[in-house]
Amino acid sequence: MSFGEPEGYDGDARPRPLLRRGAPQAAAAAVCLVLGLGLISGAVTGSWLVGGSGEEGSPSTFAAAGSLWHTVPVDQLFPPTVQGRGAGPGGADRTWTRIAVAPDSGCKDAFDPLLRKALAPVGCERLLRATYTDATESYVTTVGLLFTTADAPGMTALANRFRRERLDRRSDLMPLPYAAKGTLAAGFGARQRASWTVSVLTEAPVVVYAVSGWADGRTVDDPQPAGDALEADATTAAAQAGLGNEAQGLADRVERDFRRNVRSASEQPS
Repeated sequence: MSFGEPEGYDGDARPRPLLRRGAPQAAAAAVCLVLGLGLISGAVTGSWLVGGSGEEGSPSTFAAAGSLWHTVPVDQLFPPTVQGRGAGPGGADRTWTRIAVAPDSGCKDAFDPLLRKALAPVGCERLLRATYTDATESYVTTVGLLFTTADAPGMTALANRFRRERLDRRSDLMPLPYAAKGTLAAGFGARQRASWTVSVLTEAPVVVYAVSGWADGRTVDDPQPAGDALEADATTAAAQAGLGNEAQGLADRVERDFRRNVRSASEQPS
């Protein structure tokens, strides 16, 4: 499962301007078409690094991705400020500010029992987490990067199981938040979880997840997975407040940054 922008858009998710159909432009387009056909195979090979197809990457890329937890600064994995153009309800822009970073750790006591059991086949190398709040300080969202010990077939098997059994939609498999003392998220516990998303990557030994809730610490009786909360007819409190957008939007952007870091690491000379 991956989230990325189509290649017809720029880094801010704005459509790139198309050429007009004048003669010079048409000729240039024909040349580009011929050249482009020769580059397709190379583009497909590395497409996942910029949010592409989600097909398996090379073994070296997979290995590079698995080592980022101890080679990349935390500010690159979890930027102090994250911009979410069009990430809010109705395409509204979002800005998230990081308010806490958890010490990197193993997975003991980091997940509820059922989710820990579901993730057990891929193991746990390291877990990194950060909690953000929105510009109005109304919501809090924890984002996690679980670095596993699995190989590519193991990650593919887990991704297939999550998709087949819809494990990412089960409320008894919600990730736990990181509630940091002395911050807006101090009261962000298990009963405050409102919406969540879990993305099992197949091109890297990583599971990306996010869980959101209200910053005032209110409990939630009907949490809803982000995918459902984003539906136009969703009527839960979490959906109406845009908490599905908070979880999904922030997870997407952290995943995009992760992919950029993998691309940078894989391009470095060995």
